[in-house]
Amino acid sequence: MQFIQKGIAIVLGSIFLSLGINVFLTPYEILDGGIIGLSLIIYYLFSLKIGLMIIVLSIPIFILAWFKYKPYFFNSLHGLLVSSVMIDLFKPFRTLVELPPITSSIIGGIFVGIGIGLMLRYETSTGGTDLLAQFISDKTHINVGIVIFIIDAAVVCLGGVFISSNTFLLSIFTILCVGITTSALTKPHT
Repeated sequence: MQFIQKGIAIVLGSIFLSLGINVFLTPYEILDGGIIGLSLIIYYLFSLKIGLMIIVLSIPIFILAWFKYKPYFFNSLHGLLVSSVMIDLFKPFRTLVELPPITSSIIGGIFVGIGIGLMLRYETSTGGTDLLAQFISDKTHINVGIVIFIIDAAVVCLGGVFISSNTFLLSIFTILCVGITTSALTKPHT
């Protein structure tokens, strides 16, 4: 039963993540953070596939997971592959909705946060810095959403330099929404 729940979380999480990226973020060159954000920067600069770049950039973190914590490796591999493929498959949805940039950045952040949070809640993820954040959270007991936010902020600052100041400002709203939504979905029950 747990295998089925994890599979559903991966698929639903990947759908939310893919819609958030393709429908709300890419039309305005808005960034998320972490590996996804780095992949978006590469997409905006060189037009390389976002999902494929997520896989390529995640390889060093998965190597670390293989040697240091194999359960995270196996739990995140499926999330990485499914979400990366879905992100590239959902590319045609980029013209589906037209909203003001600020609204798009907020809704995109909420969708991405739901996708990441759903997966993390069932001990899986998209890999990448989500996986790295989960390692750090387990070692420090800092909420994983907070750790993700710190990593995301660094990537968004990088994007502000390479893309534009408008990208930077909109992306701040996005990562705040991602962090808040992810934290809410991964908060332990008391």
